[in-house]
Amino acid sequence: MNQDYIVPDNWSIIEEGFDATRVKSSESLFSIGNGAMGQRANFEEHYSGPTFQGSYIGGVYYPDKTKVGWWKNGYPEYFAKVLNAPNWIGIDIEINGEALDLAQCSVINNFRRELNMKEGWLSRSFEAVLQNGTEVKVNVLRFLSLNEDELGAIKYEVTPLNRAANISIKPYVDAGVKNMDANWEETFWQPLDVKHGGNEGFVTARTYKTQFGVATYMHNCIMLNGADLEILPISADTTDKKVQFTYTVEANMNDTAAIVKFGGYTATMNHAEDKLITAAKANIAAAKAKGFDMLLDEQKQAWAAIWEMADITIDGDVKAQQGIRFNIFQLNQTYSGKDPRLNIGPKGFTGEKYGGSTYWDTEAYCIQFYMATKDQQVARNLLTYRHNQLGKAIENAEKLGFKNGAALYPMVTMNGEECHNEWEITFEEIHRNGAIAFAIYNYDRFTGDYSYIPEKGLEVLIGIARFWHQRATWSAHKNKYMILGVTGPNEYENNVNNNFYTNYIAKWCIDYTVEQIEKVRDEYADDYNRIMPLVNLTDEEIRDWKVVADGMYFPYSEEFGVYLQQDSFLDKELIPVSQLDRSQRPINQKWSWDRILRSCYIKQADVLQGFYFFEDHFSKNQLEKHFDFYEPLTVHESSLSPCVHSIQAASLDRMEQAYTFYLRTSRLDLDDYNKEVKEGLHITSMAGTWMSIVEGFGGMRVKNNMLYFEPKIPAQWQGYSFKINFRGQVLKVSVQSGETHFSLEGNKELDVVVNGLSVTVKPNQLLTV
Repeated sequence: MNQDYIVPDNWSIIEEGFDATRVKSSESLFSIGNGAMGQRANFEEHYSGPTFQGSYIGGVYYPDKTKVGWWKNGYPEYFAKVLNAPNWIGIDIEINGEALDLAQCSVINNFRRELNMKEGWLSRSFEAVLQNGTEVKVNVLRFLSLNEDELGAIKYEVTPLNRAANISIKPYVDAGVKNMDANWEETFWQPLDVKHGGNEGFVTARTYKTQFGVATYMHNCIMLNGADLEILPISADTTDKKVQFTYTVEANMNDTAAIVKFGGYTATMNHAEDKLITAAKANIAAAKAKGFDMLLDEQKQAWAAIWEMADITIDGDVKAQQGIRFNIFQLNQTYSGKDPRLNIGPKGFTGEKYGGSTYWDTEAYCIQFYMATKDQQVARNLLTYRHNQLGKAIENAEKLGFKNGAALYPMVTMNGEECHNEWEITFEEIHRNGAIAFAIYNYDRFTGDYSYIPEKGLEVLIGIARFWHQRATWSAHKNKYMILGVTGPNEYENNVNNNFYTNYIAKWCIDYTVEQIEKVRDEYADDYNRIMPLVNLTDEEIRDWKVVADGMYFPYSEEFGVYLQQDSFLDKELIPVSQLDRSQRPINQKWSWDRILRSCYIKQADVLQGFYFFEDHFSKNQLEKHFDFYEPLTVHESSLSPCVHSIQAASLDRMEQAYTFYLRTSRLDLDDYNKEVKEGLHITSMAGTWMSIVEGFGGMRVKNNMLYFEPKIPAQWQGYSFKINFRGQVLKVSVQSGETHFSLEGNKELDVVVNGLSVTVKPNQLLTV
């Protein structure tokens, strides 16, 4: 049974009623971020019940020493931890001498939490009776500024309802934090200094090993019934890690005492270490000059600008609408595209699981969303991120015995080094290399900006092609080249031979790279002459690559008429998922790993991932045959799975199935399908939700430098719309039953193909097809 406590709403995520068993899940679901930092929706006041406290700063990490039972050559030295950063949101509250703690209150009424996605803020309100009998009403509003990305703001209001109250307000910043998932129970922060003056407090700390310096800061303003009391703290308690102020307010019954707290981080990624506090003070001064209300207004305007381009509307299905907006909101909170050093971690700023900041998810799923909803420079930054780490990718390959500039991009990374500590992933899930090459192709196809390839992309492609050439093994028995000992996208099979998807994308990478070398040679001679001496590539080496690509083996079953997921797939007992007892799901939480590996069950699209990327290489009939063979064996226990299946089901006109998969991908976290949302959200798969609508129901493709559409609509919807920024022109597509409307911003016409028919969309004119 999936969770079902989030109130359906078009623009907000809403929780009503306090339930201690939901606290960790809600901390994930109501997370906020601004692309540079983020935090789980922890309570500001002390909470003694089970909680997962988490704040995170983009790009700040710790290399936690790999923990394995038996060290093997080639293992990554460390597992990169997304660091739980010092806590700046804390505000302890005491009322008539008793701490406000929702885990201890005798009565909690009218508890309500709202994440307003339209305007980018988090609120919480409740009425509670403390054990001393005092009844209070609390309202809290918090946001992380999109415009000032080192700044967050909190307004916390307390109103005594049944008697006058002495209210102690105790804001703090605290660097005494730990990660939930530390391999060796280490602390990752070295406190350096604690400073305070007036209403300002600062804690500076440095990460061990990586030496990131961070100043965590706060400024506080105490108010009564809306008026600034202009008071200083009556005390400032400090340790080597923490500074906490105490303010007291005498409030009559129904008076509202409040604190406005500005806080956040300045880090050595952006400032000299000896200027961190200076920069923090500048942030405080700017925040004070504007005030809470103006900053909130700016926040609303910044989000309005994002939604103007990125919104997808769905008519007649509130849960579907809430799901897609939640996904778009979280993607924009995680990655803004402003800082090319950052990337899109699978948990974003919502949890610590998986570590690292970059997986193949960025190239396989996320880049389409950012290309189509933002300026193409944002997607170019994501590709440049990988180019900047090419040297590390070559080092990663060298550690495994590859040579001559072969590049193996990491499964998980912060700085280009591999930092994933499961051997079956690190050594074997090498298909990630292919996704990076595919993203370069996809970027060129969508944006028409070929310049990226001669400037940067070709060197990446050459390194990847060299890897595939060396990774293939000649089989005299089959007279073919094979790729042995791999894990495909289906991580429920390890150390298999000839995973179809891996072999197919390896061949494609080599062929595509050779094409680009020839194009750059013929059309970009200066770049060609610059690159070739750098990479020391010869015609003879390219011929050797082609021998491997042309001789690649793909396992195939004549009996079933399908490519096999790997050589021995048909040796398994093929029992469809529909015959699995519900009590056995999810199998990754119920079965031993040994049992999973021997089963036929597929975690996510694998062969079908190849059919998604290379749709044009196969007929609709082939897709149908493969979909019918593999989907019934798929347990969809990866967040990346439902979106691909939704797109392909729509392509096959199986709209009920496409809709079911869409709902699963869009509400994966809201409804907690995989029973793990308390650990954080599945950020990268959220781009797949966007793809499910635009590429699935909208049928959008790019072919021959044009947009193609085959719009379809689920029976549950009255209509839907989305916008695409295609080569600098913004096209709006609105689909209703029986007709599709197109409108275009700009001053140039745009030719598109709809259901096989070419039509011309003129600027500022509605075209109905």
